[in-house]
Amino acid sequence: MLKIENLTKEYADVSPVKDVSVTINDGDVIAVIGPSGAGKSTFIRCINMLEKPTSGQIFLGDEEITAKGYDIKKARQRMGMVFQSFNLFGHLTVIENLMLAPMDLLKKSRQEAYDKGMELLKQVGMAEKALSYPEELSGGQKQRVAIARTLCMDPEVILLDEPTSALDPTMVSEVQAVIRQLSESGKTMLIVTHEMEFARAISNRVFYMDDGGIYEEGTPEEIFDHPQKELTRRFIKKLKLFEQVINSKSYDFIGFNSELEKYLFKNDVSNSDRFRIMLALEELVQQIILPKLDDPFIRVRVEYSLKEESCQIIVNYKGERFDIDNTDNDLSLSLLRNTAKEVSYSFNEAEEEPNCVKIQIRHKK
Repeated sequence: MLKIENLTKEYADVSPVKDVSVTINDGDVIAVIGPSGAGKSTFIRCINMLEKPTSGQIFLGDEEITAKGYDIKKARQRMGMVFQSFNLFGHLTVIENLMLAPMDLLKKSRQEAYDKGMELLKQVGMAEKALSYPEELSGGQKQRVAIARTLCMDPEVILLDEPTSALDPTMVSEVQAVIRQLSESGKTMLIVTHEMEFARAISNRVFYMDDGGIYEEGTPEEIFDHPQKELTRRFIKKLKLFEQVINSKSYDFIGFNSELEKYLFKNDVSNSDRFRIMLALEELVQQIILPKLDDPFIRVRVEYSLKEESCQIIVNYKGERFDIDNTDNDLSLSLLRNTAKEVSYSFNEAEEEPNCVKIQIRHKK
């Protein structure tokens, strides 16, 4: 079992990991996902003590590996690390790369190290390259050798930091196949990856990291199908946001439309969808809501999902309850409903902007 308590890593101008506490059980295969800069790589490098935590504790079984005076080499014999950039020794053959650590650290004989190395090279489909040098291998082959080298130490925990990110797309599948096989071996694994379908397929737990911590965690089904928190939802659905506040009856509607159109162009929204989104907002905000408010405060949010090619518009506004179905502008309401697959209104007096209209734009391919 791996237990992490209040782990923090700070640099001079940034804190990529802030007060993270989590327990990783034996046999867990955990996919660590999240946007760039969220602290994913720093998190697993701290676990392996390649980055020294600023504060907090890490326990591997009964041993605190962050304790003062602890021999970190002991922990690294129990935790293997696979890097983005392979880190193979260029002057050694493939089999010599695998034999080095078991002979130096585990004091295995040359024959024992060779036999184990060849067994693992067969496992990752690289036995015929045993006498080749790293420069003679493709990126995918180098990464498979790096995984075999990690397994030579028979680690209890395996940490993989974006193992396919440095590969040509044609080589990604061969490395994923090896990792998928490894995930079924019972080893405890943490994998930082940007490959969402791969993460879903191999893991039993998913950590979504954002804002310096584990923002949300759960099973693959919970995280990928039913995320509970807003930032997770945006990331999983690849949501791109447009947000504006309208707080005057004389607001610059032309400027608003110009910014909205830039956002839609940037996200490759089709001409037909772009027309429907802009028409829906004009009818809802300009023609229905704004005339009813003496002192307007209207928050407009457009969420476009690149993954699903779908768009949701959320408009919140202050004031007394005003259901748009009660508008006397029947023409605008009819035009609005023709652009939408679904329109809903709700009122929550506890909210600062209690009125809320949600529109699911009708998508046409």
